Amino acid sequence: MAKILITGGAGFLGSHLCKSLINENHQVIALDNLYTGRLINLQSIVDHPNFKFLQHDVCSPFNFKNDFDEIYNLACPASPIHYQKKPLETMKTSVNGAFHVLEFAQQNNSRVLQASTSEIYGDPKVHPQPESYWGNVNPFGIRSCYDEGKRAAESIFFDVYRKFQLPIKVVRIFNTYGPFMDPADGRVVSNFIIQALQNKDVTIYGDGKQTRSFCFVDDLIRGLISMMHSDQSVLGPINLGTTDEFTILELAEKVIHITQSKSQLIFKPLPGDDPRERRPDLTKAKVSLNWKPEVSFDNGLLKTIDYFRGLVMS
Repeated sequence: MAKILITGGAGFLGSHLCKSLINENHQVIALDNLYTGRLINLQSIVDHPNFKFLQHDVCSPFNFKNDFDEIYNLACPASPIHYQKKPLETMKTSVNGAFHVLEFAQQNNSRVLQASTSEIYGDPKVHPQPESYWGNVNPFGIRSCYDEGKRAAESIFFDVYRKFQLPIKVVRIFNTYGPFMDPADGRVVSNFIIQALQNKDVTIYGDGKQTRSFCFVDDLIRGLISMMHSDQSVLGPINLGTTDEFTILELAEKVIHITQSKSQLIFKPLPGDDPRERRPDLTKAKVSLNWKPEVSFDNGLLKTIDYFRGLVMS
């Protein structure tokens, strides 16, 4: 049994990770400031004897002590709606949060994993994106608080490793979907599903020809845990996602078909710096972690639609 701290533990990914680790009989503390995290995500484990929730912002130093074996740093708004609303706070979460998490990991002699993002590749000129690609990021655009914040956090993690040999892990998470996504966070999968279930117009930004690859949350969580438990020499960064790529227009049509919706497609201007292509090269994940996604997009989408149908109908 390990003692594990998860920052951002009430968020979409964090809550799934908490539940998975509780099911493996670990002691888990979820830390979250509840800006985008939701306590309802943790409802099924809140009374579990091996679980505890702490409301705290990683932008402030940690004022508690415990002997943690592992720390997963997932704290940061990941939806453009949220991080563009509070860009300075988002940058502080990535940068100050990284420093505070790493200082705490040093105090506890913990292995620590940084959840980075495919957004560090920006609007890529290399496709698919390998970890060796340095990216094409606008450093002062409307998305830069998140993109550059995560790039800075990676740099901080590797600098701390080089100076102190702290056991770090860095993963770059590509688009993830599944139950317990926040219905109001503006992500394309949840947006399309809710609009379709309500028979409202399904909103596509741009011409819909931009591509994405969507990884089901269960696969992503397996990847995070595999990375944490990998050999100490495996530092990363390592991409986690899926290679199944399709256009946003194809996604919208698939959602409308599965939900048997009467929705119509409407098109609006593409937001600034929105990537035209996004798909990971998963070679390193397969070789270093023996990991690959297993849930097909159709099966994952059905589970996600069932979840949101329950919300819409309740």
